[in-house]
Amino acid sequence: MALLEPVSGDDPRVVLRALRAALSGAGPALGLGSDARGDVPAGTAAVVTTSGSSGYPKSVVLSRHALTASAMATSARLGEGAWLLALPAQYVAGLQVLVRALVSGHEPSILAGSFSPRAFAAAALSMTSSVGGDSIPRFTSLVPAQLLTLLDAAESDEAVSRSLRSFEAILIGGQALPARVRERANAAGARIVRTYGSSETSGGCVYDGRALDDVSLRIVDGEVQITGPTLAEGYLGVPERTAKAFITDALGTRWYRTGDAGRLEDGLLHIDGRTDNVIISGGINVSLDRVETAVRAVAGWESAVVIAATDARWGEASVVVIARTRAVETPDFTKVRAAVGELLGAPARPARVLAVDEIPMLPSGKPDRVALRAIVASGAQNGDHPA
Repeated sequence: MALLEPVSGDDPRVVLRALRAALSGAGPALGLGSDARGDVPAGTAAVVTTSGSSGYPKSVVLSRHALTASAMATSARLGEGAWLLALPAQYVAGLQVLVRALVSGHEPSILAGSFSPRAFAAAALSMTSSVGGDSIPRFTSLVPAQLLTLLDAAESDEAVSRSLRSFEAILIGGQALPARVRERANAAGARIVRTYGSSETSGGCVYDGRALDDVSLRIVDGEVQITGPTLAEGYLGVPERTAKAFITDALGTRWYRTGDAGRLEDGLLHIDGRTDNVIISGGINVSLDRVETAVRAVAGWESAVVIAATDARWGEASVVVIARTRAVETPDFTKVRAAVGELLGAPARPARVLAVDEIPMLPSGKPDRVALRAIVASGAQNGDHPA
């Protein structure tokens, strides 16, 4: 067994020091986002408590082998270089930036304080560009909301624009990247790599639809399942949940059940949403993830979030939540409904739109869907327009 010590993620440099010791075996495992103390399986480097965007946080046990295997697979796919941490260090995406930096032998650059376009540009443009005359590629990892903020700022700030172009690759994960945002990033000269993964896979393990080296994918009853050296040991202190999520096949291969619906087409993984994020509206199953993707494809609605709500007529319906600061002056919700209906059929059309001062976010950069469900349920805010 190994010792687990809680480490505050508020200061990334503290996490970096503790991580360096944990990966080398010279220090205890890090307990990030958790008050847990005590023993964990031998070889554990970190226990990462998920953000609980759907209301169910889990403490994921990650070994030294899994974390370093993930970092080495990223290096094999993208190349080695210097990394900028612009995400919270207590979540797996931020933690993995630090692991990649340590594995590559380059001290990570760290964005100090809260995220802003100016802070990001200053940190990015101050990164070491060469050693001994040899150019050092730069990499970073962001969530879609951060990328959208940077793209907006880059339209009037040349420093932000240059910082986006300075990276060999910008990994984007945490949630789906709207097609319109990727088009804007390409036009701005930003080299985007879409990643798919979770804490249970030591972060992103599928890049632009293709699994990293030694990672394999399969679809079972419509669910995406993953195997490979990056898999977590399981969930701390919850063996029944571990047994449900991590299964072993007849050949002894261990697979992680992601809970995501997806397809493999010509070797590329396509995610259709969560298998459990489905409502029944008028007797028809509707994937809210697919509705959200369709909504975000409409100009001006790239950061909208789709939430389930009870409906007197249909039983359940979807509500589109958008921040007033990002909404067009007169939101054309008719256009949004038409776009969703054309792509997914009339039963999938959202019932109404709710404009809020700002979308509540978790520290991980994901929308706080629990808070949004409460806001939608209250129906007490101005800007709630029925279809």
